[in-house]
Amino acid sequence: MANSKPHAIVIPYPYQGHITPMINLCLNLASKNLIITFIPLEFNHHSISKAHNLHADEDIFTGARNAGLDIRYAPVSDGFPVDFDRDGNDVDRNYTDYWKTMFLDFPGRVDGLVAGIVASSGDSPPSIMITDTFFSWVATPICEKYGLLNVSLWTQPATVFAINYHFDLLRQNAHFPPQHGKGEEGIINYIPGVGSMRPRDLMSYVQYPDMIPMLTEIEVKSFDHVKQADFILYNTVEELESDTLSALNQILPSFPIGPINFYDASLARSLRPHTDCTEWLSSKPPSSVLYISFGSINFIADKEEVAEFAYGLLMSKVYFIWVIKDDNIHDQEKKFLPSDFKDGMGNRGLVVPWCDQGGVLASPATGGFLTHCGWNSVLESMWHGVPMICYPFLVDQPTNRKLVVDDWKIGVNLCDGGRVTREEVAEKIDVVMKGNSALRMKCEVEKVRKKLQDSLGGEGSSHKNLDLFCEGLKLRL
Repeated sequence: MANSKPHAIVIPYPYQGHITPMINLCLNLASKNLIITFIPLEFNHHSISKAHNLHADEDIFTGARNAGLDIRYAPVSDGFPVDFDRDGNDVDRNYTDYWKTMFLDFPGRVDGLVAGIVASSGDSPPSIMITDTFFSWVATPICEKYGLLNVSLWTQPATVFAINYHFDLLRQNAHFPPQHGKGEEGIINYIPGVGSMRPRDLMSYVQYPDMIPMLTEIEVKSFDHVKQADFILYNTVEELESDTLSALNQILPSFPIGPINFYDASLARSLRPHTDCTEWLSSKPPSSVLYISFGSINFIADKEEVAEFAYGLLMSKVYFIWVIKDDNIHDQEKKFLPSDFKDGMGNRGLVVPWCDQGGVLASPATGGFLTHCGWNSVLESMWHGVPMICYPFLVDQPTNRKLVVDDWKIGVNLCDGGRVTREEVAEKIDVVMKGNSALRMKCEVEKVRKKLQDSLGGEGSSHKNLDLFCEGLKLRL
């Protein structure tokens, strides 16, 4: 190209666990002399602006531009009102209707926006499109139409990507959809680069494709299209998933550049305002606080389950911070807290609607994390050296649990698919936070922590892979 600065259009998938790494990728690439045009959905822009009290003339990259990075900002509508519930809590209606409409209309909305960017970019026209893998069905036709390099960012483990990529093998072996008497038992050892696992370790949409049919459709549609990408970026570390990444690199140019969750902590990323827990944490002894969060979408099922968690915490007698979202739609867990829970916890616990998770996990006071095993949460826990109690719900979380507990041995299971009991909650807290078992697990997670942090150093694998990716882009332009 005549212009020495490649120009990438970037589209994140509209959920917190996907937005955070994509924002950080933009900062990384802009610091390597790329022009970035970031295209969030308007409702995400609205949520972040509200959470961080941004002025009307500001966006999440205002500070980065002031520091000299060329990051442009062009929100696009998804065709729904800002206050429409997109979280999927009414799965039968909202989630399904939303994504059916997105499949039909969203590529056209993005196409119109890209056409405008191409027409107005002068001597810096876009030459690259970077989308979340779950938007690969948006990227494919647009990249073909405008001659853009097609780059896909995968925000989950490479192991999950490999399993999804080989849906055909799952079908051949009766694991997708699972067939009665054939696929529900046995070992899955036929995915290239992926070690043996049980059916229960597969992602929820593979185990139960009829539970949320639209979720399964999104996964299948995305992986039909991602096979046409020019490059795949992974938010993982080569040293953690070397066999899987090596196998994937035989299929598509693959670059593990993670963890890309950590950049400028002052940058606005969160879709919700934070409660500041710093002062409370600073008053607690080292490794004495259990952090509990089930992610940006709460999945706790019922009043009895919430009560078991609550009483298990009281039985354990540890300090804790418990994140329970508090808004008009997602406050059911808080309503379900037992009436005597607040008195019982005294000053040993905080229940907050949202907080700076990275800051909590970074605190010397934090000794354990009871988590749903979303990949961002797993990466942050490993980065800060915090062992995990794993309670997965949906999507990639069962597979992430398998990696954390079985492969890396930096966490324990909670209830193994049965009902949660207060006794087991207290028991697993003890395993992770007290005695010799806690020391052993802390030792293992420190080994993983070093791998992650070394990977981003000057000689680290992720640092080098990002440079190789940028060189690969320039060779193709």
